[in-house]
Amino acid sequence: MDGDFRTTFVREPAALKHHPALVLNADYRPLSYYPLSLWPWQEAIKAVFLDRVSILAEYDTTVHSPTTEIRIPSVVVLKEFVQPQKRVAFTRFNLFLRDEFRCQYCGARGDLTFDHVVPRARGGITSWENVVAACSPCNLRKGSKSLRQAGMHLRKQPRQPTAADMQNIGRRFPPNHLHESWLDFLYWDAELEA
Repeated sequence: MDGDFRTTFVREPAALKHHPALVLNADYRPLSYYPLSLWPWQEAIKAVFLDRVSILAEYDTTVHSPTTEIRIPSVVVLKEFVQPQKRVAFTRFNLFLRDEFRCQYCGARGDLTFDHVVPRARGGITSWENVVAACSPCNLRKGSKSLRQAGMHLRKQPRQPTAADMQNIGRRFPPNHLHESWLDFLYWDAELEA
């Protein structure tokens, strides 16, 4: 199987407007929760014809070729297991996700930037353990001062997240649209309450 097919998802909302397919790994878990592993319907049908996925659920809508009619898949499962990445890339998006899209000083949501806890001017490095999400007012207030000098406190100590941490946090931020056929597959591995 070609690597791009198995591991990349369409992230452009315009391509997912009509009938996206939820993509599950061979263990029936989504390849990714945030962003949710979705393919446009065209990619899902292509994968079906190439025998790379099985269809678990379908939309009521059909598409036609001159000789074939097929219902559009809404949930597909890969036939070959894709090993989840163990290392979480240090990106702005992943940093914001780790910090749950909140300023780590005041808890505000919204327009975020990032801040070096130990400022770079004082030898701080750009790493998971020294960078946090921050709103602009808190970032300006702290500047190149230490937390003590600025009179500020962190909501939680920054640390490098595991892939499992990111999956769990990602589940708390579902996309705006969840098709009813996806719901049985999105949280089935969550622990049941007694």
